[in-house]
Amino acid sequence: MNIHEYQAKQLFRNYGIPVPDGQQAITPESAGQIARQLDGDGWVVKAQVHAGGRGKAGGVKLAKSLAEVAEFSRQMLGTRLITHQTGEEGLPVNTLLIEKTYPIKREFYLSLLVDRGSERIIFIASAAGGMDIETVAKESPEQILSLQVSPAAGLQAYQCRKIAYALTLKGQQIKALEKIMQGMYQLFLAKDASQIEINPLVETQTGDLFALDAKINFDDNAVAAHPDILAMKDAGQEDEKENKAQQYGLNYITLEGNIGCMVNGAGLAMATMDLVKLKGGMPANFLDVGGGTSIEKVSEAFKLILSDHSVKAVLVNIFGGIVKCDIIAEGILAAVQEVHVNVPVVVRLEGTNAEQGRALLSNSGFNLFAADDLAHAAEQVVALAEAA
Repeated sequence: MNIHEYQAKQLFRNYGIPVPDGQQAITPESAGQIARQLDGDGWVVKAQVHAGGRGKAGGVKLAKSLAEVAEFSRQMLGTRLITHQTGEEGLPVNTLLIEKTYPIKREFYLSLLVDRGSERIIFIASAAGGMDIETVAKESPEQILSLQVSPAAGLQAYQCRKIAYALTLKGQQIKALEKIMQGMYQLFLAKDASQIEINPLVETQTGDLFALDAKINFDDNAVAAHPDILAMKDAGQEDEKENKAQQYGLNYITLEGNIGCMVNGAGLAMATMDLVKLKGGMPANFLDVGGGTSIEKVSEAFKLILSDHSVKAVLVNIFGGIVKCDIIAEGILAAVQEVHVNVPVVVRLEGTNAEQGRALLSNSGFNLFAADDLAHAAEQVVALAEAA
């Protein structure tokens, strides 16, 4: 789960991580009032969307007057910001962050995440802040420093000093960085984060350190234990179908193809999509209904697929183990009866009660094709999608 920058910075404040003075604004008028209260020589107007690359896309504007703050706010609010991470449709800009600007001397990169390879939480730091860290890692890997934190000992002061020295910080700045890193580490553990990123962490002309930007991702499996974090969720920044799928315990991801896929089991779902690609097709989604399911769940999953107007054909691939194939068939028929289906549906059922399930589908009178061979089912659904 992602949250907005202004929300992440509030969490930073709670854990002693210094951030620029600023507030959330939802209207041009409130943006102007906030800028006036901040009482500075300049302000930054930031579009709040769940995507990086905002500055390059016009979502971050430096204002030199209160009039410019209001004007930039009017230009951004109510629009959709398109960055290299959002896709062609972009994301809605309904909220802004208005901050006071500071004279910046240097920019750094600092993040905290889980390294699955070492099974440790690690800090990533670089003197090349304000840039895409992937580009830095590729072109100048010597500028990247990583530091593992032992789960038994926790973050140690000497580790913070090691990063401070690598960033050529001096004097009180070393203690300031240690406070920032300790705050990040405690926040990471307390809220079950999966990533905390500050890009850039800046040194001002007066030598102070600020988190100029803030990005926090949370473990989806742990969010339910943190109602304060769950309350920060902005459903408008996420795919509508993916949000609806979560309500029914479905794992759904929108893709760019035209063949809808419904499968039980993540591994089988990926193998099914690979086979569709191998046969010349393009999956429109990843959808795992899970090992144990119900008629209602299957029905909702099927309706979810059909809500994507780019879908020209549907492939259902179910291996009945915990879930019985006849229940899957009944769920499909329930969805077909409720939703007007104008695309062909190929269903491959195998396992527990597979024959009963295929019989239900074959005798339904709907535009359904029952198959018992996965390769043939994939070929058939690709052909039907192309014909459509």
